[in-house]
Amino acid sequence: MRKVYNKEPFVRIRNWDNEAWIGYETIGETIKEALAKKGQQKAIVVVECYPGVRQEEILEGLADSLFPAMVIRSEDAALEPARVDRIVERYMTDDRVFGYMAPFVIDEFYDPGKMDELRRRLDAVKAGITIVIGFGASLIVKGDILVYADLARWEIQQRYRAKEVGNWRMNRREDDVLRLYKRGFFFEWRMADRLKKSLFDRIDYYLDTNTRDEPKMVTRQALFAGFSQTASQPFRLVPYFDPGVWGGTWLEANIDLPEREHPYAWGFDGVPEENSLYFQYGEVRVELPAINLVFFESIKLLGERVYSRFGAEFPIRFDFLDTIGGQNLSLQVHPTTEYIRDTFGMAYTQDESYYILDAEPGAEVYLGLRDNVEPDVMLADLRKAQEGGFTFPAEKYVNVYPAVKHDHFLIPAGTVHCSASGCMVLEISATPYIFTFKLWDWDRLGLDGKPRPVHLEHGSKVIQWNRTTEWTSSECVGRVEAVAEGEGWKEERTGLHELEFIETRRYWFSEPVLHEANGSVQMLNLVEGEEATVDSPTGSFEPFVVRYAETFIVPASVDAYSIRPTGPSQGKTIGIIKAYVRA
Repeated sequence: MRKVYNKEPFVRIRNWDNEAWIGYETIGETIKEALAKKGQQKAIVVVECYPGVRQEEILEGLADSLFPAMVIRSEDAALEPARVDRIVERYMTDDRVFGYMAPFVIDEFYDPGKMDELRRRLDAVKAGITIVIGFGASLIVKGDILVYADLARWEIQQRYRAKEVGNWRMNRREDDVLRLYKRGFFFEWRMADRLKKSLFDRIDYYLDTNTRDEPKMVTRQALFAGFSQTASQPFRLVPYFDPGVWGGTWLEANIDLPEREHPYAWGFDGVPEENSLYFQYGEVRVELPAINLVFFESIKLLGERVYSRFGAEFPIRFDFLDTIGGQNLSLQVHPTTEYIRDTFGMAYTQDESYYILDAEPGAEVYLGLRDNVEPDVMLADLRKAQEGGFTFPAEKYVNVYPAVKHDHFLIPAGTVHCSASGCMVLEISATPYIFTFKLWDWDRLGLDGKPRPVHLEHGSKVIQWNRTTEWTSSECVGRVEAVAEGEGWKEERTGLHELEFIETRRYWFSEPVLHEANGSVQMLNLVEGEEATVDSPTGSFEPFVVRYAETFIVPASVDAYSIRPTGPSQGKTIGIIKAYVRA
């Protein structure tokens, strides 16, 4: 199969080419011209920053154009790090991975007296341009120009790994990437997103700061035009791939990825909370967190029914797990809805499934418990294995099923499971994906040389001990049901389990197949065949080409679309799997 997977998909935004700029010199001159039109002797530029933005780079980049009379760093008025730590401590917990979803807003971490002092300094400036910059800059003053400096979650994680940035207002330096991510996930990003949602209707410019010394800027109007257009047509997210201790060879070989010291384990191309979007304005490509689209076009994207149930969250996730030529995933279980809500403050849990995109001969999946397993005995063996010097006998306690290409294994929360080596898994699941309780990790260390976190105490409280061989075999394995068929096409229901809120349908077709809106956003992947094209019956969007293994999203606002084999796949039977939220 040809290596045609597109690693840099973008949405071309029409009619706004003149409202996008690249480079600090051009961006600075654009802001300067906007200020000049106001005809003021004194002006204030506020640069509100997402945590992790390189603030010094922005100041240095704009200095030659704006020649600021004064620079105010808003975080000089933030609470002292030790006090911030005390406030958020109970939400962070002592665990390396899990915390509790924190409810804070940024205002709670700014000292009113210190803010007043910064405002007095601003008032003392009689002429020229003052720049107020920082996470929380918009709290100090409204300003004459408001710029929002943003970056993607994946880029923040890269800066964590490079030890370039740490957590916001943390009293001690933290080098453990898992703990850095935890504080970001449970505290900083939630707070930053609340501020972002409150600000975007009044920003003047949006600043993409993902690439060092290569900023891009668009007007608010151009940004929201991009949101509106994207939420009206099929689109793809910008994928990224990450090595892991159990990684395989399929991703590197089939997606043409650069060779790494450690093999690729994960591929993320359908996770809006983590992935980016590329908006193309003429020659300027702007990268922005895909979650921004969820925030600001919630109903068009998700559908009113889904939005009323989940709010501005994207509840479906597609990602890749590559164990072909690699190792077993950790033996694991996901929390029940009650447990994840009470213990971590999440509204719903990670129900999931494994769609086998490809498999080596002899590949297997561990799923559900064997008959007559005694919980106390199994847990005792897991604890013994965790202490070292004992290998947990997984096959004694867990069912093992053969896995072949296009199998679909359903994994409702509370079911013990993992992919063995030899599988290329398209994981289709609900979104709260960090909530995996590892029960056993096959006597290995992580890439950092440390034991990978095992959460047996959490896991022991959510394992559904009645999900034994008969239940698992009948409820979770081979649940393929024919739904409809016609000349050149067939539709099948492949899951998910009735306990899960996601429905999946698979289509085999050599002729165009019409899909209609059903009140939910739809996420799809081309699981068989080299190429397909998505068309609008009414011409509401341009033909959209997808290739093998690419995940794409069709917003709820799209009334209907058809998919047909094209290019090398024309005249052949190809396969698509589609997921959506059940009514």
